[in-house]
Amino acid sequence: MGSSKLSQGSDSDAARKAWVRALENTAPIAKNPAVTLPVTIDTLADRFATAPALLSERQKLTYRELAERSKQYSLWALEQGLSFGSVVCLLMPNCPEYLAIWLGITRVGGIVSLLNTNLLGDALLHAINIVSPVHLIVDAQFADSIDGVAPRLSQKLRIWSHGQGTGRFARIDEELESSARLDLANSEYRRPTIFDRALYIYTSGTTGLPKAANVSHFRLLQWSHWFAGMLDIRPDDRMYNCLPMYHSVGGVVAIGSTLLNGGAVVLRERFSASRFWDEVVESGCTIFQYIGELCRYLINTKPHPKEKQHCLRLACGNGLAASVWTEFQNRFQIPKILEFYAATEGNLSLYNCEGRVGSIGRIPSFLGQRLSTALVEFDVASGEPVRNEAGLCVRCSADQVGEAIAKIPQEGTSAAGRFEGYTDEAASEAKILRNVFAPGDAWFRTGDLMRRDEQGFFYFVDRVGDTFRWKGENVSTTEVAATICASPDVLEAVVYGVAIPGTEGRAGMAAIVADENFDLIRFHAYLLEHLPEYACPMFLRILATIDVTGTFKWKKQDLSRESYDPDGVADPIYFNDLIRRTFVRLDNAIYESILSGKLRL
Repeated sequence: MGSSKLSQGSDSDAARKAWVRALENTAPIAKNPAVTLPVTIDTLADRFATAPALLSERQKLTYRELAERSKQYSLWALEQGLSFGSVVCLLMPNCPEYLAIWLGITRVGGIVSLLNTNLLGDALLHAINIVSPVHLIVDAQFADSIDGVAPRLSQKLRIWSHGQGTGRFARIDEELESSARLDLANSEYRRPTIFDRALYIYTSGTTGLPKAANVSHFRLLQWSHWFAGMLDIRPDDRMYNCLPMYHSVGGVVAIGSTLLNGGAVVLRERFSASRFWDEVVESGCTIFQYIGELCRYLINTKPHPKEKQHCLRLACGNGLAASVWTEFQNRFQIPKILEFYAATEGNLSLYNCEGRVGSIGRIPSFLGQRLSTALVEFDVASGEPVRNEAGLCVRCSADQVGEAIAKIPQEGTSAAGRFEGYTDEAASEAKILRNVFAPGDAWFRTGDLMRRDEQGFFYFVDRVGDTFRWKGENVSTTEVAATICASPDVLEAVVYGVAIPGTEGRAGMAAIVADENFDLIRFHAYLLEHLPEYACPMFLRILATIDVTGTFKWKKQDLSRESYDPDGVADPIYFNDLIRRTFVRLDNAIYESILSGKLRL
C-alpha cells in the first residue's frame, strides 16, 4: 500500500463534499415511490451484469446472478400464495443467498424478519412469535435451534430448510430448482412502494427480550444511498463485511451502499482477528465495515506480516473508542476513518466526516435547520429528562451531558425523519418524548447520553440506565471501561452497576480480561491515579472471555444479574478495600460483611 498521510485533523472541504454526495444520492428517493431496493438491484444487474456483487468462501454471485436468484425467491413466494404484508422469518448465517432471499420476498410485497442466529429457546420463540410469520426459512446448521421451539410455534407456520444436513423440513433450495416457473415479469402481484414495510430487524436484546423494529423500503434505500455518498463508493471498491446480516449495518448499510455504485462485498460469517489481514489482503478489500470492539481486538493481536500490505482506503463504523482510534489508524496505516452514530429504529444519525478522534459526528451548519437534534438535561436517578417549571425539557449547554433526541416530523412531511417504531405499539410509544420544547411536539428518545463541544462535535457518553449514581456522583460505565482498557495488561473490560443493601444508588463493578502480566496492586494504583475514588469499581471480576452479542455488544445484563456473590460464579472476584487501598479476594466472610453493612464502602 502506498504511503498516505493519515487524516488526523479536520478537512472541512472533504467533509462538505461527503455530505453533499449523500444528500444528492438520497434526494430522488421520495420522488420515485415505485422504485424499491429489489427494483434497483434489477437495474444494477443490467448495468454491471457479470461484475462480482457478493463474494463468500462458499458462494459467489454476480450482479446478474443476484437479481436472477432473488427473482426465483419472488416466484417461490407467489407460488406459496404469500399475501401482501405476510411475514417470512429468516434464520441463516452471512452468505450471498441471504440477501437474495429477502430481496426476492420483499420484491412481491412480503416482509422478511431477520432472526438473530445467536438466539435460542424462549428468546428465539419470542422473536418468531411477535411477528406472526407464515413461513420460516432456516439454514440446516440452525435446524436444532428451531427443533427446540417447534412444538410451541403456530401450527400455521411452515418451516423450510436451506442446505444439506436435515430431513426434518422441506428444502427450499431444492424446491426452487425443481419447480416449473413462470417469468416473474408475467406474474400478477401487488408491487410494494417505498412506504410499505420490507423488513423486521431486531434490537440486540442486551436488556430484556428483543423488539422487532419496522423497516420500510424507504429506509433501505435511504441507508444505502446515503452511505454510498458518504463512502464515495466506486466500482473498484470491495467492502469487507463480517458483521451479521441480521442487523442493519452488516445486512443493509455495508451491502446496499457498495452495490449501488458497482462495488463488491466480501462476506464472512464471523470476525477472526487471526485471519483478518490475510483475508483483507487476499480479497483486495478497500473498505472495512467495523464495530469498535473489532478494532480493539486487532490492536491487541501480535504484529501480522500483512497488516500494512492492504489496500484499505477507509474504515467505516461505530463505537470506536478514542483510546483505540489513534493506535488502530497509525499501526495499520488506515488513511481515513468514518465514525458514525445511528440506530436501526431511530431517526437520528451523526457522521464524523472530519476524522475528529473520539467523536461520533456533527451536524454541519448548512443542515442545522433541516436536522432537528438536541441534547436535553437528564436525571440519572429518575431515568427521565429534566423539566422546568413550565413542564418543558431543558437544553444542555456545551459539554454538558444529556440525552440525545431527534424531532419527529408531522405526518405528511419528510419521510427521512420518521420514527417507524416496533411491532409492539407500547414499546414504540415509550421511545417518544412529548411536549419537549413546545406543547404537542414529539421527539425520538435515543436512550443515549452524549455531550457536544463548542465546535458542535458529539461524543457518546453512555446508555441511559448504564450510567449510575454512587456517592452522589454520576458514573459513566463507558468512560470507566475506557480508562480500564487503557491500563497495562488489560485486554477487555465492561463496567456496570450493582446493588448493595443499605446504600443509595449502585456500586461499580468491572469484569475484565487480562493478560499473564496483570498485577492487582499495580492495577489498583492505576485506577486511583486515573479515576476519582467514587468512579473506581468496588468489585472486580476476572474472566477468560466476556460474552458478547452478535454485534459485539457486551452482555451487561447477564453480568449484572450474576453480581458479586462469590458462590454464584466460578470466576475470581475481588473487593476494593478502601482502608487497605487494594483489591482483596472476595470470600464469603467479606461478602456477608458487605451485605450486613459492616464494611466501609
